[in-house]
Amino acid sequence: MGRETNVLHIWGNKESMNLNPMILTNIQSSTYFKQKLFELKTYHEVIDEIYYRVTHLEPWEKGSRRTQGLTGMCGGVRGVGGGGIVSTAYCLLYKLYTLKLTRKQVIGLITHKDSPYIRGLGFMYVRYTQNPQDLFSWFCDYLDDEEELDVKAGGGMVISIGQMLRKWLIRLEWFDTLFPRIPVPIQNEIMDALRERYGNCIDSNAFYENGLIMKRSPPPELSEVLRDERKRLRKSRSRSADGSRERKERRRRRSPSREKSTKRSSDRSSSHRHKHESRKKDSRSRSRSKDSSSERRHRRKHKHSRHHKSHRRDDHSSERTESIRNGRKRSHDE
Repeated sequence: MGRETNVLHIWGNKESMNLNPMILTNIQSSTYFKQKLFELKTYHEVIDEIYYRVTHLEPWEKGSRRTQGLTGMCGGVRGVGGGGIVSTAYCLLYKLYTLKLTRKQVIGLITHKDSPYIRGLGFMYVRYTQNPQDLFSWFCDYLDDEEELDVKAGGGMVISIGQMLRKWLIRLEWFDTLFPRIPVPIQNEIMDALRERYGNCIDSNAFYENGLIMKRSPPPELSEVLRDERKRLRKSRSRSADGSRERKERRRRRSPSREKSTKRSSDRSSSHRHKHESRKKDSRSRSRSKDSSSERRHRRKHKHSRHHKSHRRDDHSSERTESIRNGRKRSHDE
């Protein structure tokens, strides 16, 4: 292995090793890191310390975090709110980072035969410091590794190294902290690679084993992801259905204020209509009264009955002339 190929480039924040700020602060201020680990100068000394001291891979020691009374984003999530006693494993992980490990040394960690915790911290070093697009190539040879270790502080969560690595490729959450985010396109490529390795269709529980399709349950990490996706789809569908129902109900029933406003507008329109009709009636009655009063004045002026007979005669003569004209017109048309 050449000198250039043996150099292991760090991805992301080179000062913090991409660790959570709260965890990093607790590591740097802990007496164990400042006093005990400061004395360790070589790679092999740190490996011996891991062998004798590490018993889990959580970021915090059991019962050391005070999360009561913290709410929202500070409530015991992601190592943001209340600190605690940072774990020996994470102190040693950061100590390895200060040694600026080579590629050969990291491979020596992940293939170590003395302790699964040495291997676990080697894989964790890769997860925190390497480019997301290289993670699958680092982990692919160990995804079915059956060596077991207890990753929980105080015990109670024994998993295989393969199961742990599959979890780290699929999920960001690791107890009370988060791993560096994997971009969505790279995450999709990783999921496709896992499906190719364990089966084309995860939902049908068909997985490849020695070139043959075997019916068995999927790895717990993949099934958890699928379960979460199904829940999310169900929620989105139920929300859309609920929203459509609510919109329909809103159309059907109107709010009391809206009803009052519509009632007021209808009352106004009806009162306006009534006023308009009453004005029309008044105008008609006035016109009639005007006609009758003019007729009365005319009669007072001309008291003789002959005068009124002449009016009638004139009316009849005009009617007669009109009928004669109409008759002539008809005969001419025929």
